[in-house]
Amino acid sequence: MTQAFDIQTEWVHLQYEERSTFTETYGFAGNQGAVNLEGIRFRPEGHASDTLMVFMHPASTLQLLPVPRAMAATGAHVLCAGSRYQRNDAALIMEKVLLDLGAYIRHARQVWGYKYVVLVGWSGGGALAVSYQAEAENPSLTHTPAGDPVTVKGAGLIPADAIIYQAAHLSRAHLLAEAIDPSVRDEANPDDRDVELDIYDPRNPNQPPYSQAFMAHYRAAQLARMRRITAWAKARLQELKERNTGEMERPFIVHRTLADPRFLDPSLDPNDRRPRWCYMGNPETVNTGPVGLARFTTLRSWLSQWSLDDSCGNGLENAKRMRAPLLVIENSADDAVPQTHPKMLFEAAASADKTFRVVNGATHYYAGQPELLKVATALIRGWLIERKLLEAA
Repeated sequence: MTQAFDIQTEWVHLQYEERSTFTETYGFAGNQGAVNLEGIRFRPEGHASDTLMVFMHPASTLQLLPVPRAMAATGAHVLCAGSRYQRNDAALIMEKVLLDLGAYIRHARQVWGYKYVVLVGWSGGGALAVSYQAEAENPSLTHTPAGDPVTVKGAGLIPADAIIYQAAHLSRAHLLAEAIDPSVRDEANPDDRDVELDIYDPRNPNQPPYSQAFMAHYRAAQLARMRRITAWAKARLQELKERNTGEMERPFIVHRTLADPRFLDPSLDPNDRRPRWCYMGNPETVNTGPVGLARFTTLRSWLSQWSLDDSCGNGLENAKRMRAPLLVIENSADDAVPQTHPKMLFEAAASADKTFRVVNGATHYYAGQPELLKVATALIRGWLIERKLLEAA
């Protein structure tokens, strides 16, 4: 049995210089010519380690999740790394998140002296981890999709020693493409909707279980809406550039963005998820609420993180470019990540050493599931110990 350790908690602050043409993040820390990053490091009391497990999400903070603290309690050193956009993804540029993650890994190696760094990509952090690793192994990015220069290729990103892809989707763009509500006909008027594409409208003649023909039509309509928004964003951005004034960016709202039929029809890509429920509650409520995917965004941010055709954070494509050892974990009752995504990434990955495992019955957050949380942490520990990337506590 693995020993349970008491946990020391340490606030981490990193700063590095970066010049920007305009301020993206609110407040003093975001407009002084430097990037300020904050994270939390968990260390088991009295237990040294050569390995640091880095958890990072593009926009969320992860120190309150069950898994990082549970891993630290088993003897692992854990960093919950926040990007410059933590808690607010409205202006998020994915290329810059890669730079933020690179700053943490460099600090872990050069300042803290860890021999091994393992990236743990939970949820939206999965595609981030894979995309970072692909870019660290094979640097290529010199510009954002908006055409703005970005120094990813020349940043000297340090590759991680292994990637753990846990309860993770293919990318923020993939997740949105399968969740966006295709019934919206007018982006400026979300009440103008096609009833036959509104899965929350009882007047819709298409009801669960959905037919294959309806699903094909629905998915095509979702993709069409995504691409209409992308085309509009590119056109507006070009207009702003041609004006050559002080107006350089434009925020906008994307209405109704949580309407994946899987949440209403458990026969679609079946797993153990709860019907008519999602990780943020009632999907119909989330579809129009403030926490919906991509609800508040900007022209540049849409292209960088939400556009399926433009985002650099595409886990499915970037998995083909990375070679690090890879552990993919699917939670069989995941109420956030589409059931198909973990296996798709696993099959696409070019890593010679790759493992796929399922934690049966586990939801996205392991909420109220302490025994399944233990299963997941034991799985991760065992996999790392087998590869001599973690000491047996």
